[in-house]
Amino acid sequence: MQKMKMMTDITENKDVKILAIESSCDETAASVVVNGRTVLSNIISSQIDLHTIYGGVVPEIASRKHIEKINYVVEEALNTAGVTLEEIDAVAVTYGPGLVGALLVGVSFAKALAYGAGKPLVGVHHIEGHIAANYIENPELEPPFMCLVVSGGHTHLVNVVDYGKFEILGRTRDDAAGEAFDKVARAIGLGYPGGPKIDKVSYEGNPEAVIFPRSKVGDAYDFSFSGLKSAVLNHLNSCQMKGEEIVQADIAASFQAAVVDVLVRNAMEAAKVNKVKKLAIAGGVASNTHLRKAMEEACKKRGIEFYHPSPILCTDNAAMIGCAGYYEYMNGVRSGLDLNAVPNLKLGER
Repeated sequence: MQKMKMMTDITENKDVKILAIESSCDETAASVVVNGRTVLSNIISSQIDLHTIYGGVVPEIASRKHIEKINYVVEEALNTAGVTLEEIDAVAVTYGPGLVGALLVGVSFAKALAYGAGKPLVGVHHIEGHIAANYIENPELEPPFMCLVVSGGHTHLVNVVDYGKFEILGRTRDDAAGEAFDKVARAIGLGYPGGPKIDKVSYEGNPEAVIFPRSKVGDAYDFSFSGLKSAVLNHLNSCQMKGEEIVQADIAASFQAAVVDVLVRNAMEAAKVNKVKKLAIAGGVASNTHLRKAMEEACKKRGIEFYHPSPILCTDNAAMIGCAGYYEYMNGVRSGLDLNAVPNLKLGER
C-alpha cells in the first residue's frame, strides 16, 4: 500500500512514540505506544466497583474520578514505559464519542500537556481506537478489512478502507448490544456490568430454553436490540404473573444466543456481498466468549481470516488510542488547542 510505504519511509530511522489518553466513560487510561503496534505501557484505572452500586455509570461521578486519577495514570504510563515526556513525539487523546464531562477531563489534560511540552496534539475517535486495537496483537493485519464494533454505546459494522478511512455498512437503530446486555442483566438480578456476568452464567443455562426474536431491519445490515430487550422483560413479567419459575441462567443464555445470532448473521451477510477476506471484532462485547467462538466458526466455514483483540484491549483502554493516534499522526492529522469534546462524534468526522 502506498500510504503504508510512506509511513515506513518516514519512520525508517526513528521510532515514533505516542502518549495516549482515554477518558470517554468510566476508565481513566494512559499508554505509550511505539510505531502504532508496540505497547510499552497500558495503565487503566477502572471505576466499575464505584458505579456497580448504582447499576450503571453515573456521569458526574465518573468525571470527578477522572480528575482525581488522570495525573497519576499518565505519570505511571510514562514511568512504566521508561520514557520521559521529552521523548514523546505526540499526545493522542479521545475526544468523542462518550460522556461529555468525562471526555472534557481527558481532552483538557492532553491539551495542557501537549502545550506545556511543545508536542503535537492528535484527537482520536473512540470507535477508531477500538478498531485499531486489532493491530496491536496482529502485526500482519492491514486494511482493507471489515470490523464489527460492539460495545456498551455502539454497534457498528465497518468497512476499514484504509488507516483512518472508514465506510459504515450497518449500525444499531436503537440500543447498542452492550446496552441491552446491561439492561437484561439488571432485570434478571445479575447487576452491573451486565456483559461479563451474562457471559459467565450462560454456561449454566440452556440457550434454547426461550426462543427470543432475532431482529432483521429490512435489507440493510443495521441492528436493533430494543425489541429483544422488551421481549425478555415481557417474558419475565409473564412468568411472574403466572407464578412460573424464572431460571436466571436459561434467560441469560437464551438472550445472549439471540444477540450473537444477529451479530454473526449480519456480519456474514455483509462479508459475502462485499467479498470480505478479513474480519475483525472490537469493543467491550467483543470479549464475550460465545460471540468470539460463533464468529470464529462462521469465518472458518467461509474461508475468512478472523481477528480479535485480547479482552483487556476490547474494553476501554489507551493503548488502542495510541495505536489509532499513531496512524492519524503519520497521516498528518494535528489538532489545535481549540479541540473540544464531541459526545456524539460520528466515525469518519473531524
